[in-house]
Amino acid sequence: MDRPSLTTIAVVGLGTMGTGIADVLIRSGREVIGIDTDELASRRAVTSLETSTARAVERGRITATERRDALARFRTFPDVRAAAEADLVIEVVPEDYDTKCRVFAALDTVVRPDAIMATGTNALSVTRLAADSDRPERVLGLHFFNPAPAMRLVEIVSSVLTAPEAVAAVTDLVRELDKDPIAVGDRPGFLADGLLFGYLNQAAAMYESRYASREDIDAAMRLGCGLPMGPLALLDLIGIDTARTVLDAMYAESQDRLHAPASVLRQLSDAGLNGRKSGRGFYTYASPGSAETVPDAATPDTAATDASARTVRAVGVVGSGTMAAGIAEVFAKAGYPTVLTARGASKAAAAKARVATSLERSVAKGRLGAAERDAALARIAPAGSLGALVGVDLVVEAVAEDLTVKRQLFAALDEVCGPGTVLATTTSSLPVVACARATSRPRDVVGMHFFNPAPAMKLVEVVRTVLTGDEAHATVRQVCGVLRKHPVDCGDRAGFIVNALLFPYLNNAVKMVQEHYASPDDIDAAMRLGGGYPMGPFELLDVVGLDVSLAIERVLHTEFRDPGLAPAPLLEHLVAAGCLGRKTGRGFREYARR
Repeated sequence: MDRPSLTTIAVVGLGTMGTGIADVLIRSGREVIGIDTDELASRRAVTSLETSTARAVERGRITATERRDALARFRTFPDVRAAAEADLVIEVVPEDYDTKCRVFAALDTVVRPDAIMATGTNALSVTRLAADSDRPERVLGLHFFNPAPAMRLVEIVSSVLTAPEAVAAVTDLVRELDKDPIAVGDRPGFLADGLLFGYLNQAAAMYESRYASREDIDAAMRLGCGLPMGPLALLDLIGIDTARTVLDAMYAESQDRLHAPASVLRQLSDAGLNGRKSGRGFYTYASPGSAETVPDAATPDTAATDASARTVRAVGVVGSGTMAAGIAEVFAKAGYPTVLTARGASKAAAAKARVATSLERSVAKGRLGAAERDAALARIAPAGSLGALVGVDLVVEAVAEDLTVKRQLFAALDEVCGPGTVLATTTSSLPVVACARATSRPRDVVGMHFFNPAPAMKLVEVVRTVLTGDEAHATVRQVCGVLRKHPVDCGDRAGFIVNALLFPYLNNAVKMVQEHYASPDDIDAAMRLGGGYPMGPFELLDVVGLDVSLAIERVLHTEFRDPGLAPAPLLEHLVAAGCLGRKTGRGFREYARR
């Protein structure tokens, strides 16, 4: 079979995705036949293309002549018979198997024998659609990501029936569109969405349980992980109904509770509250299709108020590692006199030296003036014993992530610190209430989870236990404001917000490799190019450390008792072999030793 030249392409379904694909194709010089039975959808598609190409001219990406020629290459029709002249047909109708089958059956009667038919599904079986077609060897999946003009990833899904020549032709086309093709197997969610939707579902369940507000969940994942959008805002963009369909298909195959659609997704979709396209989902929007959110009755009030916050004039930081030094730097730059304590004067002095080095780098990069550097450094008083913390109003501990060590420290702080001093722990996985119970003042104990590196990361998870008082909670939130950090409230359970959502996603990525579904390189590329993530999951695992990641996975599994959270055996094997990531020179990849 000769490899066909794909110059005339039909797009069936002119919704947001179909129009975006058409935009990409006309700018590449392809003739595009837009097909939709809804005349209004066709008109909206034309308007959208006119707007997007005009914007491209304004930004200097194309010329006015190129815009005119591109728009001339797009024609709309109300019937699939218009696809008779197409070399490739891309179906982007709603995620419903019967609807797609009807489209393919109609196309079978009109397209040329050598034409390729592609489905844009990300949830349904490409193999099943191909088997029901009269020409299964010409059917494959072609999954663009939204918005199609901006996102570089395109997943190419072949079934056992697909001819290699058809796959090769479509792969060539994707490269000519300046996109990155990744070949994936036929299973629900494919590669990127297979990881993404489990994470989105967990975020929906977290919101449904009232563990954290929608704003705090979204802010936590944007600021804590550098993601372009929070999970609930992303669900609104994707469409609640679409997400439910994808998750239903994933759960049918995996039987993993992480993929069982959260009840709130069913409730919203049954009510027609499908996100941006309907004007309301997790958020309320100015109008259907608008990206502008507007206030609604669901906007939560923060439990803590500035009125109940205690005055903080001086702080203490306990620890000598990177995190302790970073937190001390944050407080000192914000104007707080800071006592930096460690086990011995030499360790405390070394921790202050870490701060000095960090401040010097900030000066060299123009982020800080020399006078500001000197003032911040002068505010830090190193001390070799906890006795130096007498008189401070807030203590933040950043010692080893060991519950016995932390409980001993909190018992000692209880003896040293005066009444009313707020005692905070930076733990990322241990129960804060266990630290509180080691003291005689559990109302004054709270979690204050900074992210690494503390001077750069804006997020702080404020963890309130069942024993934490309003004053301690409010004090920490108020201090976060002075530090120019963004506090998010959450309860005292394993992983808080960020790690509880992040690490199951990382674990599922490891399972994909373990099952030989995809390589670490393909998965990392898929999440960077298709999800807009700053790092792929395996890049991140190697940076965090596989031992650290495994420990967090075990804590999550122990707390929630969900079989889907059990650490992937491959992760356990690598840790047992001493392959811990960048710090050992080998994890999921090998690194040059320094």
